[in-house]
Amino acid sequence: MNEPGPFSAGVRGRCPRCGEGRLFDGFLKIAPACESCGLDFSGEDAGDGPAVFIMFLVGAIVVPLALLLHLWLAPPTWIHLVLWIPAVIGLSLALLRPFKGVMFALQYKHGAREARLDEGDEV
Repeated sequence: MNEPGPFSAGVRGRCPRCGEGRLFDGFLKIAPACESCGLDFSGEDAGDGPAVFIMFLVGAIVVPLALLLHLWLAPPTWIHLVLWIPAVIGLSLALLRPFKGVMFALQYKHGAREARLDEGDEV
């Protein structure tokens, strides 16, 4: 069985090991295990990581567009609000699931786990 690439599996919302089973149970809820190969998903957690990248990406897209619109047409503030608030919310929601899937698949590929302290070592 060939493992799919983390970007391919993550964007499609598929298991990072087999590429077949669903990664998500809901919009952002990770399934407990792969329905195809049985991989336990409880060890990986993307946490808030995807949100940080999405904020930077959406900001890099929306801010220049808002500035260009303002320089070309100089619309009133309410036009900016009506245009850019839905754009930011829509882009953020559209990107959140694929980014979370990719972060999850990258954690699986690289064997990332939660850090633990070794109680036996003296500092």
